[in-house]
Parts: sequence; C-alpha cells; structure tokens
Amino acid sequence: MSEVAPSGNPGLSQPLLAKRTSQKWLISALLTTAIVALPVLSVIFLAFFPDENIWPHLIETTLPRYLITTIQLMAGVGAITLVIGLASAWAVTMCEFPGRKFFEWAMLLPFAVPAYVIAYVYTSLLDYAGPVQRAMRDWFGWENATDYWFPQIRSLEGATLMLGLVLYPYVYLLARAAFLDQSPSLFAVSRSLGHSALSTFFKVVLPIARPAVAVGLSLVLMETLNDFGTVDFFAIQTLTAGLFDTWMNLGNLGGAAQIATVMLVFVVILVTLERYSRRRQQQYAARDNREPIHRFTMSLPRQLVCLAVCLLPVLFGFVIPGATLGYYAWDYFDESWNPEFVRNTFNSLFLSGTAALTTLLIGVTLAYSRRLHNTRGMQVLMRLSSLGYAMPGAVLAVGVIVPLAAFDNSLDSLMREVFGISTGLILSGSAFALVFAYTVRFLAVSAGSVESALQKITPSMDMASRSLGHSPGKTLVKVHLPMLRGTLLTAALVVFVDCMKELPATLILRPFNFDTLATYVYQFASDERLYHSALPALIIVLAGIIPIILMSRSISRTRSIA
Repeated sequence: MSEVAPSGNPGLSQPLLAKRTSQKWLISALLTTAIVALPVLSVIFLAFFPDENIWPHLIETTLPRYLITTIQLMAGVGAITLVIGLASAWAVTMCEFPGRKFFEWAMLLPFAVPAYVIAYVYTSLLDYAGPVQRAMRDWFGWENATDYWFPQIRSLEGATLMLGLVLYPYVYLLARAAFLDQSPSLFAVSRSLGHSALSTFFKVVLPIARPAVAVGLSLVLMETLNDFGTVDFFAIQTLTAGLFDTWMNLGNLGGAAQIATVMLVFVVILVTLERYSRRRQQQYAARDNREPIHRFTMSLPRQLVCLAVCLLPVLFGFVIPGATLGYYAWDYFDESWNPEFVRNTFNSLFLSGTAALTTLLIGVTLAYSRRLHNTRGMQVLMRLSSLGYAMPGAVLAVGVIVPLAAFDNSLDSLMREVFGISTGLILSGSAFALVFAYTVRFLAVSAGSVESALQKITPSMDMASRSLGHSPGKTLVKVHLPMLRGTLLTAALVVFVDCMKELPATLILRPFNFDTLATYVYQFASDERLYHSALPALIIVLAGIIPIILMSRSISRTRSIA
C-alpha cells in the first residue's frame, strides 16, 4: 500500500515530509550558530582592519603591563581556588566531621556573590576609614596610618583574594561531583594498603579527578579574565581594564578590538590546555559507583581541621559580605528604596527574563537539531554556538556593537536618502543589544543542559511518536518538552541569575539613561557611596542563591550517601 500524506500536505509522502521538516531544524541550527559566532568574527575583523591602528603604540606602552598583571592575577586566583575547592570537596565527600552535611551545599553560597560586590564590601570594612582600622586605632591609641601597618585591600593581592573567595565553587562543584562518581572499592583498597585519607587523596583520587578539576580551573581563569568591577575598583591594570580605557577614554574602538583579540588568545590557550590535560584519559563508570561511601573516621584535631577548611571560605566568602550588606541595606533602606531603584530592578528583571527565555528557545532548537542530525557537522555547530560562554563580557560587547552599529548606520543612511527621516540606533542603542549579548554569552548553559537531558531520553520515544504520524516538531512539543520541564526551569534560572550579575557587557551596551542593578551598584561604588549600593547588591546576592540550591540537590541525587 502507498503511504498517505498527512492532511494539509497533499502530494508529499510521510517520509519525504519528515525529511524536509528535519532539514528545517538543521537550517535553523546553522542560522543560529552563524548569528552567535558573529561577535567573534567582528572582533577579529576590526582588530585586523581598524580605522586607526594603535597596535604598535599598545605594544610599546601599556600592553606588556596589562599582560603581566593579568597573568599574575589569574595565577593567584587559580592557586587559591584550587586549594580551597579541592580541600573542601575532599573533606565533605570523604571525611566525617561536625557539620559535614551542612557544608555540602553551604560551600556553594559564595557563588551567589559577584566578585565586584565582595570587593566593595571588604573595602568598606578594611579601608583606612572602615570599622576595622578605626577600632584598631581606638584600641591601641594610634592616630594615623604611619603609626601602624595594615595590608592594602586595594591591591593586586586584594583583588586576587576577592576573586578567589567567590570563584572557588567552580572547582569545588566539579571536584565533588568527580569524587562522588568514583568507585568506593578504590578507597577500600587504598585503606587496606594502609594509606591515610590524605595519602589516598593525592595518590588515588586526585589523578582520576584531574579532568573535572581542569574544567573547573579553566572556568575560574575565564571568569578572572572577564572580571571588570573588581579590578576597576582596585585600580588593577588588566586586559579588561585596558579594553575599557582604550574604548571609553581614548575613544578608539579598533584599539579595544585589538586588546579583545589578545583576550581571545588567552581563552583559546585556556581551552586548549584544558583539553590537553584530559588527553588519553577515557574513564568509564564503575559498577559500584552507586554504592554508599564509607568515609574516613578521624581524630578530633583532624575533624577540626576539616571544619576550618569548610567554614572559613563560607564565612569570608558569604556570611560576612551578606551580613554587611544586610546591615547597610537596613540602615539605609529609606534612602535606597526610591523610584530609581525600583526602575533599575525592573530593568534587570526584564532583561534577565527575556535573555533566559531567548537562550532557552535557541538552546532547545540547537539541542534538538543535534538529536535529529547526530553528525560531526552538528557537533561542530554546537561547539561554535558555545563560543560566547568562553568570551569575556567586554570582548563580547565589542563584537556585538560592531555589526549592530553597522546595521543601524546603513539603515539610517538609507532612510535619510529615501524618506528623509532618521531611524537612529534601533539595535545598538536599545535593550536589544544587551539581550543579544546575554544570549550569546550564556547560550552554552541552556543548550548544554538541554542536550544532556535529551541524551537520556531513549530514541524509541521518537520512533513511537513518528510511527503515529507526528512530525519532529510535534514530537518535541508533545513528548520531549514535558519530560524536560525540570531541566528547562533549572537552565532558565541559571541564565537569569548570570544575566542579573553581568557587569562588563552591560556597562558598554546599555542604552543612555538605562541602568540595571549591576550597573547601579557599580556607579554607587565608583562614587564611594558603598552604603547606598547595599540594597541592590543584596538583591543580586539573594537571586543567586536559588540556582545554588538546585545545583546542590542535583549533585546529592547522583549517589545515595551513607
């Protein structure tokens, strides 16, 4: 019998119709990836063909200083996050001590605090006019700064510590997941050979967990490279600060693009090193990796060491900053709660919500296209679509403004010639530029989450749906999306919070007289009005706690722990 085409498509057989529908998904993925890759191509093009080439001047003057400072900052932050992340992940996973279950999720709390917020808080506490030094002068009778020595918080070392306190959860998160995924028999064999907990960690566990740790460290270094609020507030001359200075103060977009290209080289090096560290390491889950873990029982002094390893990062990375912000927000609530604060809060919610929805739609399109066309070409497209997550916000802003401004100027010229009217900056001068930048930057979060969840759905579900005459689109809507509700909600929340905290790209791309909570906090801090920045900063921190709880529950469900 000949196959009957579905109603509304006479003359097309069902296999041919399904093939054409499948091709539409592939074309959508190609167009989406091209749009996402546009900012990267724009930066590279402008760097090589600038209106005014200041590359020789940068090399002779500021670029070496930017490079050295950036490398020093990344090395320091990497060392701090490795020590804190690995030690705390090992302690809560393999050691029994008071408060262990609490610290399983509490170690992630500093994730909710943006680096620039914690920098503002500790500056207000530790500066010469802050409460700590005032108390010291009162207690010891010192009259001015020449009477005593106190470490400078506004320094490279201070910036390194601030970033380390809020970025170590990257290493902790991935290292703990890797530790939980390892076979308990490894630990049993190690104990039977007389190895202590520390010896087992260095000789058995860490070598196996190295790929996950490498991924976490690379994310830390990318976030360090991306940071602007902290280094700007502490007057640290990194590549990001140099990009802002070249663009905003010198008015040279080509020079900014050239610095952005150097930052892209850093990103490529980090990604290459991360992949190189995982070469020849192909691991498979052991059959007993779901069995309960039998933790090391330790003496009281060692339990106290584990407690301190977990308590101090949470105390200095979340409790003290959170309590300080809460105190300042309460004390200055009447001044802080005003129409401007309400308007900026709405702006943040609107932009973050729109970007979360956009990334979710595009992420589902890409992930489902990959499911329909599981080829090497689609794998390449998925990787290209994730480029934005590796790009620092300032670099992304340069890449976004160039094509959007070119389109606006071309359209404006055309409308002037034909109709005698000016359209202005429709895209580059509106919130569209911000939503576009957020979407490119955080698309990898939603696309990766959806792709991972789709891989867990058996292909027989698709076959059954197709046998009932459903197209790929209907199969997605009626079969897959209901099964992905939890994943979609989690991905949307993570993107939402990331957008709430995003500062470098927002500072560059925001329209005139348009602020978000992040830029609102930055402006107050730049004016040394730290107390007035407390309420908006506290809102950002509280919003960041939601995905932390979701992530912690997700990790804990991977294994039933004794």
